[in-house]
Amino acid sequence: MFVHGILNGKETGFGKVEEVLLPFQKDRNIEYFRSIKIKNTTMTNRRNFLKITGIGMAASALPGLVNASTGQAEAKSKRRKNNIQLGVASYTLRKFSTEDALDMTLRCGVNRITFKDMHLPLDSSQDEIRRVVDLCKKKGVTLYGAGVVYMKTKEDVDRAFEYAKTAGMEMIIGVPNHELLDYVEEKVKQYDIKLAIHNHGPGDKLYPSAESAYILIKNRDKRMGLCIDIGHTKRINRDPEQDVKDFFDRVLDIHIKDVTAASAEGKTCIIGRGVIDFPSFIKNVLKKGYKGTLALEYEDEADDPLPGMMESFGYTKGILAMF
Repeated sequence: MFVHGILNGKETGFGKVEEVLLPFQKDRNIEYFRSIKIKNTTMTNRRNFLKITGIGMAASALPGLVNASTGQAEAKSKRRKNNIQLGVASYTLRKFSTEDALDMTLRCGVNRITFKDMHLPLDSSQDEIRRVVDLCKKKGVTLYGAGVVYMKTKEDVDRAFEYAKTAGMEMIIGVPNHELLDYVEEKVKQYDIKLAIHNHGPGDKLYPSAESAYILIKNRDKRMGLCIDIGHTKRINRDPEQDVKDFFDRVLDIHIKDVTAASAEGKTCIIGRGVIDFPSFIKNVLKKGYKGTLALEYEDEADDPLPGMMESFGYTKGILAMF
């Protein structure tokens, strides 16, 4: 097999290496991956897809190949690891058990997760919550938040914060009704748990964009912020990169995904195959000094998400290795 890529803006050239099975290739016939075709496009990230993905594959499966290229690349990678983390929003794994979701997350080389309620029901008893938290710790996965949690009543708010407190979570990724924001702010102060409001794009009457949430919380407690879903942001034909810049002082979490179109018709797809310019987006997230999590929310292939997850993480890790 021949590998070709770009590091620090320079072509690495062709080099012969032994053919290896990447982790996600163990789950599907190798011929499937050899037969993948990438469409031509004028998008910058699409023109460089094969080059960048090649680095991502190497970063995931052959880390020494990237680090051996230059000392500068290694230094940049180390700096990045101190500032940004990768995770999974467990809605990605909604068809799987809690334990399977944790194992699949680990197989992606990731150890951070937020739970949707199918993996830890909001009405769980304290003992049930503690058992799941213990399972996360045993597996070596950090359960840093819950979401998306909808809050339509004060009772919903109370339940969410008690749930998060019992689980030791640092944040709730939520969608509170507008009239509940005063009450939510009280709970944020009482529990010292962050609330990150999630945007859902076209058709969302509460928070279609990050801006629609920002204007309502910008003068509230600093622990009230945003979980910017960049896929839904693109589907409403906004620029995810610009939204992160404009509202950065309240960005607590970021859901990453790619989409097929910058419109309501856009569907989730593997990162690097859609219309979002991920190299530019990640470069600017790093430039801003973001220290939170980039959590993959891969909504496609619910019955078999692991190959798409691994390819998405490989592409993302490849980009991160370039800066």
